This record gives sequence, C-alpha cells and structure tokens, in this order.
Amino acid sequence: MVRIMPVDRLTDEEVREILTKYRRIALVGASPKPERDSNDVMRYLIEKGYEVYPVNPRYSEVLGKKCYPSILDIPDEVEIVDLFVRPELTRDYVEQAIKKGAKVVWFQFGTYNRESFRRAKEAGLIAVAHRCIKQEHARLVKV
Repeated sequence: MVRIMPVDRLTDEEVREILTKYRRIALVGASPKPERDSNDVMRYLIEKGYEVYPVNPRYSEVLGKKCYPSILDIPDEVEIVDLFVRPELTRDYVEQAIKKGAKVVWFQFGTYNRESFRRAKEAGLIAVAHRCIKQEHARLVKV
C-alpha cells in the first residue's frame, strides 16, 4: 500500500508534538451555534485542557468565552491559529498570526489556500492543512 504524503508534509509524530507542546489556540470563525463544526471542535479542545480564544467579529461570546474580533485583539500569547473560514479569507488571518507571533497555522478541512499556506511557511510558521485538529488529537494524543 502506498501512503500519499499530505500537502503539509508533516508526520504523525510532528503533528502529535504540535498538539502536546502548544496549548493556546485562537479559533478563527468560532460560532455559538452547536451545529457548527467550529463549535464542536472548540468544545472538544476546551474539554482536553487547551486555552481557546474564539475569534469572530460577529459575536461577543462563544461557549462562555470572550470572542475577539481579530487575532491581534487577544491579550495573551497565541501558539496555534486554527482556521474555520473560507479559503479566500485565510490570508488576513495568516498575516495576523505572523504579527501575533503564533507558531502554527492550522487549515481545517475546506479552508486550505495555497498562497496563505505558502505565506505562513515563508514566515517560519508550521502550516498544517487538510486535517481536523479534533480528529488528529483523538487519533494521536492518548490522554
């Protein structure tokens, strides 16, 4: 069986290291609606002990947490920027992640944008693509 290398070229060990090393996540595109994937993933990450900062200019609060209009408005350090926005919107958030000093930009399923991905990598960030952070955590991190 031939295993195709994912577009981000990260091994399971590298993804596991990201998920165990970094604990502060800006979740961009957070929604208070329980039927949304972003809501489900945010709830899961909180339950697993991550500090999650919802980012969405349309809401003031998501899952009992203050929701920020941009990554740059978060007063604390951010290590992972988890994207739940349309591919054409990712560029601005990648730029914010760079300015904020994030270590990782995570492109959830359906959010990948080649230019944004390339920009994140050129700026020295780890770029994860075509993966769900919740699924990868459940698969790779045994707690």
